[in-house]
Amino acid sequence: MLEENSRRVEESQRREAMELQRKEEERYRELELLQRQKEEAARRKKLEEEEEIRNSSKLSNGNRSRSKLHFGMGL
Repeated sequence: MLEENSRRVEESQRREAMELQRKEEERYRELELLQRQKEEAARRKKLEEEEEIRNSSKLSNGNRSRSKLHFGMGL
């Protein structure tokens, strides 16, 4: 009987340990996913900012060239 109780306790502890490990692994995967999402969001934001800078640079360059053209034509 004592042996049976001991076996049950060990089995219960083994199940608890496996469940804890499974939860820890699941949490680790969630954290990895969150990290990848943050990195991707930061990458997209950086690309958007670079695009905005390029666009504003094109606009300001385009305005300057039109201004020069406008003044160059004597209008």
